[in-house]
Amino acid sequence: MKKILLAAGMGALGFWMVSCAPSTPAYRISQRPQVFENLSGRQKGLVENGEIEKGMGKDAVLLAWGSPSSSAEGFRSGKRMERWDYAGSTPVVSNHFFGGYGYGAYGPYRYSGLGGGFGPEISYVPYRKSSVWFVGGRVDEWEKQSESSL
Repeated sequence: MKKILLAAGMGALGFWMVSCAPSTPAYRISQRPQVFENLSGRQKGLVENGEIEKGMGKDAVLLAWGSPSSSAEGFRSGKRMERWDYAGSTPVVSNHFFGGYGYGAYGPYRYSGLGGGFGPEISYVPYRKSSVWFVGGRVDEWEKQSESSL
């Protein structure tokens, strides 16, 4: 029985570790080597460093930055455009105190009680980390929030 529980626990731990692993440009390149080989020498260097430039195709941006968190389509200056947004999150720590009086039942037993507590709580607030605008399937504009402004 212990071996089964240990195996299940190790399997769950392994799955959790893999699911939390960040996707890097090197990993994305290894998953789609044919797309990487079709890029120019300059674009290969940019993609390996997780950078993009004007004129890059959508496949190159996918290799460099990964899949977008959301996308939108529209028209700009009479041309069809698409925007990819990438989201990030930042931790916010808040302290709180709570308390209260309650009454309840468990089976035939009735009870009342007073409770409370206090402590810090960490919440993660989402924000737009970067955006890429495509016109004709190529990067027209992009912006990325600098690390120092976080």
